[in-house]
Amino acid sequence: MPAAALTSKTKSKSTSKSTSRPVLIDLPYVPLEKKALPPGRPREWYITHNRRLKAMRLAIALLDAGVWMPNQAKNTTIRRMAEDIGIHPPSDITCHMVRALMRYSR
Repeated sequence: MPAAALTSKTKSKSTSKSTSRPVLIDLPYVPLEKKALPPGRPREWYITHNRRLKAMRLAIALLDAGVWMPNQAKNTTIRRMAEDIGIHPPSDITCHMVRALMRYSR
């Protein structure tokens, strides 16, 4: 081979910051593997833990859908979003938690 064919390609150095690069998202989204909850805790701890996870999922989905203010997130709106993302309808307590999370997400 000629020596010219063996030369490496010149890379253009970018002076832009990493924040200006496009973010690549692998689709479809594959959730992480579920782990078992730690044994030996009181039943109320597990209920609260799962309720917080559900509230967090719902708050993120509502924010992504454009519901930014907690006063826009009525119980019916939150329950409709739960149906849209495929989870069981939340209780009134969980709806309250969703609004609390949205309040502090700003």
